[in-house]
Amino acid sequence: MDRGAIQLKKTLWKLTKFSEDYFALLVILGSIIGFFNPSIFGWAIPHISLFLGIIMFGMGMTLNKDDFKTVLERPIDVVFGSILQFSLMPLLAFLVITIFHLPTELALGFILLGSCPGGTASNVITYLAKGDVALSVAITTFSTLLAPMITPILVLWFAGAWIDVSAYSMFLSIVKIVLIPVILGVIINNSLGKKIDSIRQVLPLLSVVAIVLIVGAIIGVNSEKIVSSGVIVLLAVIIHNALGLLLGYIGTKLIGMDEKKSRAVTIEVGVQNSGLAVALATIHFSPLAAVPGAIFSVWHNITGPILANYWSKKDKKESFV
Repeated sequence: MDRGAIQLKKTLWKLTKFSEDYFALLVILGSIIGFFNPSIFGWAIPHISLFLGIIMFGMGMTLNKDDFKTVLERPIDVVFGSILQFSLMPLLAFLVITIFHLPTELALGFILLGSCPGGTASNVITYLAKGDVALSVAITTFSTLLAPMITPILVLWFAGAWIDVSAYSMFLSIVKIVLIPVILGVIINNSLGKKIDSIRQVLPLLSVVAIVLIVGAIIGVNSEKIVSSGVIVLLAVIIHNALGLLLGYIGTKLIGMDEKKSRAVTIEVGVQNSGLAVALATIHFSPLAAVPGAIFSVWHNITGPILANYWSKKDKKESFV
């Protein structure tokens, strides 16, 4: 390998490390830039599905046979976490839109957000929180594979009474932008292994760039409407996320899960695949319906690391007792 290629590899590695360490700040910065200068990210709106596909492909590239074995070896834990995810979050979304009397488009955004599977960031946050990472990955994988069936049904159930929802069209969208990229990533990862280490290392950087573009574009195109309703939506997102984390943790303790498992499931429940919510809202409804997902993308990347830091420090204190 020549010197130029080595230097390029080092630069990409540094950029990837930077993007992972400052992911939440980059998303916030993208949101601010998009809000004050919508034209910068405006071009990304028609390509949101493509960007989400890149993110899900990256997720697939991190999965191996052992991750699927975990689903089979620990079915009760994985199924419980997925059930909690797909029941608690849509119910809380419905509660939030009822309390705040949100208009139809924003209400749809919350229902979509609550009906989506866990987000890929949950695995990293679980690791930082000293939780059960294997369980976190297994639940993310399982809930993502279930999403093409479960998410459209939940949206139809909670929102079908007041707006026309095509569950079949939504099913096809999730298959195209989530399931197919994930499966392709899994196949390539398990077929080529170490041969594609250099590609695998740069995928987190591409995923971060894709998320920043998605959030910045949605915030930008709705900047004027966010001025009038942004505080209410932000408050609703905060409550939705906080209750998801709190009730998720309580739920795990009620069935007697140990602390590591509880942390993994709690984070899985509270961290949604907001990128999927944004993509589905943009495709099937309107950019305004994507606002809750975009704001949630920013918010859960703040609360998740804060919670992980709290648990990590708690463990250190207890180890000295």
